[in-house]
Amino acid sequence: MKNIILYGFMGTGKTTVGRMLATKSGSAFIDTDAEIVKRQGMSIPDIFATRGEEYFRQCEAELVQELAGKRGTIISTGGGTMRNPANVAALHGSGIVVYLVADVDTILARTQKQGERPVLDRASRQTGSRRAGIEQLIAERRAMYESVNPDLTVDTSNMTPLEIVTKILSYAKSHR
Repeated sequence: MKNIILYGFMGTGKTTVGRMLATKSGSAFIDTDAEIVKRQGMSIPDIFATRGEEYFRQCEAELVQELAGKRGTIISTGGGTMRNPANVAALHGSGIVVYLVADVDTILARTQKQGERPVLDRASRQTGSRRAGIEQLIAERRAMYESVNPDLTVDTSNMTPLEIVTKILSYAKSHR
């Protein structure tokens, strides 16, 4: 089985859907952010604070190259992974690339339930609100995300995780 790669803005469901996809398909699941945290022995905010974003992105690129060599893995990428063209090429070559999107209200609700997010926290400080930070980051990243040329795009705003998983697995089965 090909890998299934999930990407998109934070809060679109990459981790939740990825875990469920792995369970339903009997595949391994790797969240690139969680794997970097595990390997580095510190949180992403701590990596950013002590080593910088460039160091984090280098760790991310090395991990993507490693994961692209696997088969039958569900890969949930960090929000900025697809800014690197080498990451995009490697992931496209290894499986089905799925772009998860959601509206601003959904992202706002989902990201408020979760911990620190250095990039969003910085944008929120710069713009004066979390909503404005999300809107700014989405605007900055939209063209990049769309340029990835995903195999499938799923708007997760009004779907349950199970509905999203069903849609992705149906697509994957028809595109082996």
